[in-house]
Amino acid sequence: MEYRQLRYFIAVAEELNFSRAAVRLNVSQPPLSVQIKSLEKELGVSLFVRNRRSVALTAAGKLLLEHARKAVGEVKLGVDVVRRAARGEGGAIRIGFVDSVPMLEVFSGLLGGFSSYYPDVRLEMRHMSTGTQLEALSHDRLDVGFLRPISSFKPWSSLQTDTIWRDQLMLFVPRTHPLGRNASAVEVAELAGCDFVGVAEGMGCGVRNHVNTLCQKAGFMPHMVQEARELRTVLSLVSAGVGISILPCCYASAGATNVVCRPLATQGADSRVLLATRARDSSVPLRNFVDYARTISA
Repeated sequence: MEYRQLRYFIAVAEELNFSRAAVRLNVSQPPLSVQIKSLEKELGVSLFVRNRRSVALTAAGKLLLEHARKAVGEVKLGVDVVRRAARGEGGAIRIGFVDSVPMLEVFSGLLGGFSSYYPDVRLEMRHMSTGTQLEALSHDRLDVGFLRPISSFKPWSSLQTDTIWRDQLMLFVPRTHPLGRNASAVEVAELAGCDFVGVAEGMGCGVRNHVNTLCQKAGFMPHMVQEARELRTVLSLVSAGVGISILPCCYASAGATNVVCRPLATQGADSRVLLATRARDSSVPLRNFVDYARTISA
């Protein structure tokens, strides 16, 4: 059974006239009749009762008409979806992001703005560490990632990256901590001997690696007294007085009680959010997303 045969059958069934159906389909009547007879032969049933004056559907024809309309409709829908996806107007984009990215107002603006331009593109959001995103990108389990890698990060040849946003790492301390008594900038070297809280080692957290690098350059390694899986939890531990932490400045607006944040005077405390994709990914929806992200971040 061919798609063309179903289209021809639907036209005849709706017009109940072979001549009008042929005009509607923009074909001559003989090929139309041949296709209907071929369809009836394949099914082993008569679909129409024909005489010189009229054409009527048989019971089998009425039953087939219902299903033929659904089948043709699904094919048309599939063709439309594919064509829209080819134009970048449909499909899905798998987006990874680290814990701090949703804290950035520009991120929600990016998602909302893109969806307003391309409402039929589905955005599948996935909270992942930087390391997990890099692995997922390399294995085609993710289309685009928003990462916070360490400053020395170098993408491999098959990875395309753009520095999409920049901010600063800051010191977060409990309000009662001695370092929380004024607002002046703090040298990382002053933090030697302090109790730190941070993301657990092995979670692939770029911020954890960045903090370790800053402390190592200052001549010490942070004394971690408590670890967590996410930066939001780390901030809660600071609020509870467990220790101090170095986090992206966007967490200053998280509304945590009992927390004071201070700038770092140390060079290298600037942090960047990278947008990463596979270099040879030719997906039109993804290309539109990346172009839009670059535009609003310029």
